[in-house]
Amino acid sequence: LDYSGFWITIAAFLLLTLPWCLSVCVCVCLAADETACNRTWDGWLCWDYIQTGLTATQHCPDYFHNFDTSEEATKICTEDGYWFIHPESNRTWTNYTSCTKSTNEHRQVAINLYYLGLIGHGLSLIFLCISLGIFFYFKSLSCQRITLHKNLFSSFVLNSTITIIWFTAVVNNQDLIQTNPVSCKVATFVHLYAFGCVYFWMLCEGIYLHTLIVVAVFAEKQHLMWYYLLGWGFPLIPALIHAVARSYYFNDNCWISHNTSLLYIIHGPICAALLVNLFFLLNIVRVLITKLKVTHQAESSLYMKAVRATLILVPLLGIQFVLLPYKPEGSLSFEIYEYMMNILMNYQVRTV
Repeated sequence: LDYSGFWITIAAFLLLTLPWCLSVCVCVCLAADETACNRTWDGWLCWDYIQTGLTATQHCPDYFHNFDTSEEATKICTEDGYWFIHPESNRTWTNYTSCTKSTNEHRQVAINLYYLGLIGHGLSLIFLCISLGIFFYFKSLSCQRITLHKNLFSSFVLNSTITIIWFTAVVNNQDLIQTNPVSCKVATFVHLYAFGCVYFWMLCEGIYLHTLIVVAVFAEKQHLMWYYLLGWGFPLIPALIHAVARSYYFNDNCWISHNTSLLYIIHGPICAALLVNLFFLLNIVRVLITKLKVTHQAESSLYMKAVRATLILVPLLGIQFVLLPYKPEGSLSFEIYEYMMNILMNYQVRTV
């Protein structure tokens, strides 16, 4: 990554702050007695005088991108009136370890999610290949519904394959990210397109089931061309718009950063597709309950069938993602959220 602007900003801040801090230190040093440690500049922060035997604290500086400003740096004033000297470096030392504590934890979580994702997509590819092999081998299974299943599973195969390549060749390759070739941006574009195809083929499944069960039970065969356009064609539109917008407004290396609202161009249509599928699910369950009541079955058996149908349709239509739309703020809750979403996204194929 290009940190030239980042270091220029830090250098400018330090050059502006250092003279002020030194001037204050000189004034206070003349007035301070032996029961306090003098004000000092440690290279990053200016520390006020403090009584001996106490520990000075202040928030971590905000000009380091990996520092958590909600944490505190500490500096110990010893009993003899001098700042603590680290035995290894034999120099005065400020404890900034808390500033990067959450960053290190997030890095470890990211590593865990990376391998969890690779394993999940690898297992998904195995199950998908077996399922597609069954669909293509048994010709008796050939019908419109199975054709839609084949395309949905093919979108899963494409997404898992591209994601594994993107993880290993781009995300895990810092040299490639630093050189920032066009190929890595193309890889990100293909990754986002394949990601969108999965959810729009889920929408195709929802539309087909809703039309089959709710709209017209005895309708003739549906035209699959519209499903192909929606499942394979429509995801190209947000992916292209995102690529153009990213190149003009947030052209980071390999388009790998998630700290941009431009990703709503991708996630917005996906959320809309999931909400439509949620409506389809509720309406399908309503119709199923109505039809089951006609059979005069026991109420417990009736609701068990409705629950079973709902559990089958939830992973097929991707409704679980509607249940967890917002990221929590807390560190622990955010970590739990990340693991849950990663498992839902990468291991969903096995459920389907």
